[in-house]
Amino acid sequence: MAFSNEQLTRYSRHIILKEFGIKGQKKLSRGSVLIVGAGGLGSPAALYLAAAGVGRIGIVDADDVDLSNLQRQIIHGTDDIGRPKADSARAGMLAVNPETEVRAVRAFLNAGNIMDIIRDYDFIIDGTDNFPAKFLINDACVLSGKAFSHAGILRFSGQLTTYVPGRGACYRCIFKEPPPPEAVPTCRQAGVIGALAGVVGSLQAMEAVKYLAGIGEVLAGALLTYDALTTAFRKIALPRRDDCAVCGAHPSITAPVDYAQAACDLTA
Repeated sequence: MAFSNEQLTRYSRHIILKEFGIKGQKKLSRGSVLIVGAGGLGSPAALYLAAAGVGRIGIVDADDVDLSNLQRQIIHGTDDIGRPKADSARAGMLAVNPETEVRAVRAFLNAGNIMDIIRDYDFIIDGTDNFPAKFLINDACVLSGKAFSHAGILRFSGQLTTYVPGRGACYRCIFKEPPPPEAVPTCRQAGVIGALAGVVGSLQAMEAVKYLAGIGEVLAGALLTYDALTTAFRKIALPRRDDCAVCGAHPSITAPVDYAQAACDLTA
């Protein structure tokens, strides 16, 4: 494929990078990413991936924009209050880059629909804020051989890791199963500093860009933690567990599972 002069200008800062170049940009333009959650994590990820020139982006969210979202969910504006988040996010991405194909899906993911929804994407971004959704996404991606980025934020702390089939731990290797509902506070209950979502969501976008373009090293087999109060990052090695219920040698989970869900927003 050949880029137009306008595209060469738009992506010029990527193209002049010797590690990336025109080859990397073409890979992005042919690639696809599904973002689950148009909230605090999904907002910066969506904007940066659209700006980067990812060819096709899906955005899944069943909620409407609420005033309390705007402190961190930067893809939405005050005029979007009451509007479906998926539609608002799509408009925001197209405003940044009208060349990107954006598919808005207004739905809650569940064991019955997730395999169909993720099927057509190369990389999945988990921007949810509840354990049942995170385990659902992990299991579906492992079972379907999809790479994905997990992230979580709460108060002043964030974490992320990337799962690549055959490389390192999956989310269930780290946390065997969801905690009981209400055992762990959500962002609604404990709070979250807004800019933290921007830091961690942007890192998720970077993981997707590296994976699609085939450059650098993604966080496969490692967990990156970030403490916003002390500006401290820590990278922890995470080997795959041979007894993992979904990616281990003898998996007991062979299909996505729905767990009881605490009452909270879908997205951080």
